[in-house]
Amino acid sequence: MASQVYGAAYGAEPRHPGWPAKLGPLVVRAGTVALRAVRLRDGGEWSRIRLRDREYLEKWEPTAPGPWAERNAQWSWPAQWASLRALARRGQCLPFVITVDGAFAGQITIGNVIRASLRSAWVGYWVSSELAGGGVATAAVALVTDHAFAAAGLHRLEATVRPENGASLRVLRKAGYRQEGLFLRYLDVAGDWRDHLSFAITAEETGAGLAEKLVAEGLAHRPNPR
Repeated sequence: MASQVYGAAYGAEPRHPGWPAKLGPLVVRAGTVALRAVRLRDGGEWSRIRLRDREYLEKWEPTAPGPWAERNAQWSWPAQWASLRALARRGQCLPFVITVDGAFAGQITIGNVIRASLRSAWVGYWVSSELAGGGVATAAVALVTDHAFAAAGLHRLEATVRPENGASLRVLRKAGYRQEGLFLRYLDVAGDWRDHLSFAITAEETGAGLAEKLVAEGLAHRPNPR
């Protein structure tokens, strides 16, 4: 008989543990990285960066209906924000904005949260092209992973990346995720079914935490106390 991972009681837990929250900061080459909950007023900066970075982002993101300019226009943000907030309040995701020196710089989301005896989710992220290579995404992944395994009470996180996306592969490996396998024709991206590499990490593998790992390796440091 196959194991039943969804049958354990969930009612004894908080409905949305770990969200909203403020995470960080960590200082990297690009600046001071922190995470916070998504806000309705983020629409202007979200749209500005997404429209500017279409060529940088679209080739890696799942195919979606409608033109990029419409899906990423400022007027489309309220519906996306409301959907993310509703899922977060039901405990199904943890949606965060990435900030660098206090300014909107991207998003990172813990999604498809399953509790009971599985306690698993996926992590997805994007960062402004102006900050590429500055350690921002790696710091954000480290911060959100530590939070997911602590305050959010999860046990395993997964991430999938196209083999051609060298930058994102480096992010996950630097953060401490390990490659588990290859998913053939996994997601419809840029108009075709694309293979994705599968990465994962469990709570037991994080030691003192992924943020502390980055600090120990000289890839980030904590801000000096004032």
